[in-house]
Amino acid sequence: MAEENNQNQTEDKVPGTDSPEATNIPTANAPDPEAVSGDNPNAAKPPAAQKAAAAKKEAPADGEAPAEKKPAAKKEKAPAVEDKPFLEFMEQDYVPALQKAIATEGVRDLSLKFAKQPIPLKGVQLGECWQVTGSWQNGYRQFNLYFPEENIQGKKAFSCNEGKAPSTLESFLIDERKVTLDMLVSRLVYRLNGQKWLGRN
Repeated sequence: MAEENNQNQTEDKVPGTDSPEATNIPTANAPDPEAVSGDNPNAAKPPAAQKAAAAKKEAPADGEAPAEKKPAAKKEKAPAVEDKPFLEFMEQDYVPALQKAIATEGVRDLSLKFAKQPIPLKGVQLGECWQVTGSWQNGYRQFNLYFPEENIQGKKAFSCNEGKAPSTLESFLIDERKVTLDMLVSRLVYRLNGQKWLGRN
């Protein structure tokens, strides 16, 4: 009888059931990835859902700083007025600025012009060059600023006179590496003030 029971138990055993085998049957711990379900974290998502999930992942969570954006390309600086062509700079920028600066110093009857003309040096013929000429008190006081190289960064000269042609020329702004509009205006006003021609002088 005991032998029969043992034989029945042996026949009831199915080969291979002692070791686990991988199957496609879903279990509680590993849901079927093919099954699309909101309750299944392993479920395969449709393309639209995948894009939405990726966008959500990139967006910062509440309280988090947004991801740093690449700095925008810097805007190119507008060219300086001093980079304009010589004649354009002189007529549009320098002469009007100088007119205003000298008027601010109390000169009311200033006549200011920019032209190419002979250098008015007493007893000497030096040819023509571009000049800024200013005069007041019916032409009694006059100054000239010379630009022989037609370039504000090039050589410049200055002369002034009262009632007669100037006898000497002096260098003007020769030690500056880069001459600016403000410098051209302020240094000439300073020079005229040194002549005691401005204000109450």
